[in-house]
Amino acid sequence: MGERIKKLKKIRIHREGTSELLYGAIAIFAVCTGLWYGLSAVSPLACHIVMPFVCGVLAFAWLIALNFYRCPIRYFNGDSERTVVAPADGKIVVIEEVEENDYFHDKRLMVSIFMSPFNVHANWIPVDGRVKFVNHRDGNYHKAWLPKASEENERADIMIETPEGEDILVRQIAGALARRIVTYAKADEDCYIDQHLGFIKLGSRVDVFLPLNSKICVTMDQPTTGDQTVIAKLK
Repeated sequence: MGERIKKLKKIRIHREGTSELLYGAIAIFAVCTGLWYGLSAVSPLACHIVMPFVCGVLAFAWLIALNFYRCPIRYFNGDSERTVVAPADGKIVVIEEVEENDYFHDKRLMVSIFMSPFNVHANWIPVDGRVKFVNHRDGNYHKAWLPKASEENERADIMIETPEGEDILVRQIAGALARRIVTYAKADEDCYIDQHLGFIKLGSRVDVFLPLNSKICVTMDQPTTGDQTVIAKLK
């Protein structure tokens, strides 16, 4: 019981969702109240049949939103030197060598994490270092797990230079449902593992572009925990 309470204390609601959850609860209360009075005046029997169903569906939808906006308080306990941690909760959907022509103009190892609507959607800084720049680009809204999503979807690119001088590109990608990418990282600021990188609303994905000599520490379809799972080691 004590461990469960301790875990609950480490979970909070992300600031991106506080207003949505509050307004959603108010709207559900208003709808259920109005429906109750309306049906009671017409048919008390129908009221007792319909109300539990409608209120149950609305409450379930609100709980899904509550789960989506969870913001666990996490701390990476391992050695952060030359370590790349997962920037998001989700599942590994891509591990491949790609030609990155926007910034590097050479080959990189790309590791992609897909976040379903049921995952925590807060994003974390994956490496210690300094933010070189942050670029936001408008685009399409293909399904986030498709390969073309990395190039064609709306995205935010964050370039981080590690203390050893390696450049790591982190790409927040909007999905078919996501319509808003929030990035907290700022150019010319120091950044560290455990810090929040940003937030993506609804299903989406995060790509990490690494040097070719990096040691990949994850496998395809492996679940990841943001700020906890080590996805690579830099050499």
